[in-house]
Amino acid sequence: MAAGAILLLLFAVLGFGSAEDFYGDSISFVHLHKDPGGYLKVAFHHRQNGRDRCDYPSSYTCMGCTGLVNSSVMQTDQDTSGQHRWCQSEGHTMANVSMNASYISLSNTGCCWATNNDTKTNWTSHAHLDLRTRSDTEGLNNCPVTTTVSSLRVPQNCFPELHLLAYDPDEDHVKCHFAENAAVHANITLNETTCTLHKTGEVGIGVYVFEVMLEDFPTKNINLSYANGTSTYWEAYNGSASHLCSLKLQFLLEILPPLPDCELGHVLPKFLYPTPKHGAVLHATVGYKFMLHAKAQAHHATITDFQVSGPYNMTKEFSDGQHGKAELKLSWTPQHSDAERVAPVCFTAETNESQSEMRCVAVVVSEPTPFHGKTAVTCMANMMMVAIERSALPDVDVHYLSLMDPSCSVTYNDTHIMGSMQFSNCGTMVEDEEHYIYFKNQIQTLRNPEQIVIRRKTVKIGFSCQFPKSASISSNYNVQKSDYIFSDSEVDSFSYSFDVYTNSNFTDKVQPSAYPVQVTFQQTIFMGIKAESQLANVTFFVESCKATPDDNPGNALFYDLVKDGCVRDSSLKVQVVDALTYHLEVSTFSFGGGNDQVYITCTVLMCDINNPFSRCAMGCLNEAFRRRRRSVGLQSSIQSLTQGPFQFVSEALPSAFVNHKPDVMKEADVKEAKADNAVKIAEREDSTLMKKSDMLVPVSWETRGHVGMKEMLSSNTSTGIFAGACSLSVVALAVVVAHYTRKSKANDQKPLLRS
Repeated sequence: MAAGAILLLLFAVLGFGSAEDFYGDSISFVHLHKDPGGYLKVAFHHRQNGRDRCDYPSSYTCMGCTGLVNSSVMQTDQDTSGQHRWCQSEGHTMANVSMNASYISLSNTGCCWATNNDTKTNWTSHAHLDLRTRSDTEGLNNCPVTTTVSSLRVPQNCFPELHLLAYDPDEDHVKCHFAENAAVHANITLNETTCTLHKTGEVGIGVYVFEVMLEDFPTKNINLSYANGTSTYWEAYNGSASHLCSLKLQFLLEILPPLPDCELGHVLPKFLYPTPKHGAVLHATVGYKFMLHAKAQAHHATITDFQVSGPYNMTKEFSDGQHGKAELKLSWTPQHSDAERVAPVCFTAETNESQSEMRCVAVVVSEPTPFHGKTAVTCMANMMMVAIERSALPDVDVHYLSLMDPSCSVTYNDTHIMGSMQFSNCGTMVEDEEHYIYFKNQIQTLRNPEQIVIRRKTVKIGFSCQFPKSASISSNYNVQKSDYIFSDSEVDSFSYSFDVYTNSNFTDKVQPSAYPVQVTFQQTIFMGIKAESQLANVTFFVESCKATPDDNPGNALFYDLVKDGCVRDSSLKVQVVDALTYHLEVSTFSFGGGNDQVYITCTVLMCDINNPFSRCAMGCLNEAFRRRRRSVGLQSSIQSLTQGPFQFVSEALPSAFVNHKPDVMKEADVKEAKADNAVKIAEREDSTLMKKSDMLVPVSWETRGHVGMKEMLSSNTSTGIFAGACSLSVVALAVVVAHYTRKSKANDQKPLLRS
């Protein structure tokens, strides 16, 4: 046995590790199962990263195994530029383990790491898995799932953090730390909880070696049972408890020369919809094609490829488009050997200068079931229902089924098993993604934590309702019906209303027959925006509001009332009535140039009310925050709502300006003298020239008086007296404009207050 192990190690050294070609590797286990011959079958996949060729065989030593069976190693991805910069392969190994074994421990050693700043040469792979049955899942223990793409690159000045995949199928707590004897990086730290690398100081250009251990710990106290029926008590994670599984993730990180701009989408590619978020859990079925779509954009660089780490029989389709965009389509049809596997998939968008962030997902593979397609999910305004045909679940005891909250049981009749829940109870989980809000639950088997043996089949069928954040301004929902199994989903939509009210109580709406709404200068108009939804734990946010002289929100002539969640107009008052209602009050104005109509367009978006990192929670974004927001690539879907037109009507001139009596004329002269004095004071205080973009201001009552003066000039008896007054009026108007300009700038970053 010892001689065989030596030969295996020698074979590994003479094989893959014979050149300085090793970029790292990862191990992932497939769900364990029992063999009719009395053995446990433990399958694992080994992914190797390298420079030119990666399809060298790997040989592992195994403690606790009675035998190892290796399959062929397949190259899964490689550099298509012709420069042979990176590649990845995946091999499959089956281990036979005695039923009495409580663990297996795998190891593999080789040489040599690619040339690196850490002067590392030899490498060692490692994985340790506990094989006892858990009382919380009533199944054998599973290891965390992780991997990386072959070649990770980041510019020296654009390295805030690097997210690693650390998904655990048993929903255990996963802890990450640098492996023993790993290279020490003075200015790079690892967050043990999030498995994220952070740069804390200057890091030199070059290649660095990373060896990270992932360990899982149960989140509650459990019992671990042996094959003979005895069990051991195992404490939940408390900072010092022992782990159930550990495995090593190895990779290289190349620090590139700095870029002139770190903004995502400029030179560094940024991901666009429908790219899944990092850490997402996706589902596939044996024998059915699984598809993953990703899209990226770099305005000032060319995306040449996507680097992918995935299963060996996954195919990749790359296409590029206009405006620096490129698209990735991955397809994979899991085989029977992939059943109950959790396959990690990572990808990056590649340019000659750098690459995008790395995103990774976990793909859970299920066996096709005889009841596929016999589950119906119904989504309503504030609840969802699921119905499963009883014939689809043979030998399942319906008395031991519940929703995620065990206190919420299911109902049943002769033909169906049914569950009904609101979005706020029965353990329903809410997930807020870039373009959708998901409400998820599942029907599962009730478990007795004190039970050692299992005498019934277990059930875990997930389902969800999916709500797009962006929606039309309709007053009803659009429901698309479809049936699914495992992560079943229904699609629904939000709707919004944007109304004008006649008073500050916001009780009486202006009827459609009254449009266009007739207004006068500096009249206060009252508007209300409301999201029509009964969903629990959601809120919406007014991102921007702007005025245009027509119903085209993209008109070059516009005026911002709200921008980036900040009030930009001094007359605007915003009240957040509740999570789904906004009230706005604003003083009317016009664009001049013969435009007597104003349209107001607001963009709004929906968020999970409990997500502290959503756009809704960010509120008003100042300039510095907007730059930081772009740098981390935060995105949200928005919906535009337009209201108007508001039409200005002529007013009767004030009687004092029509009357030509001498005392009235003297009163006008006094007002003009005061205006002239105000001009002189204003000129001393502010000599700033007025920009065209600042011309849009509320017109004052004094200005309307000057309009009256202009008509008075047409009178033969008044021409001489008021000729000079007209000139002073123009100057006074400029003072009013300058005043409002300064006031608008002072309120430029006034926050849009939220309740």
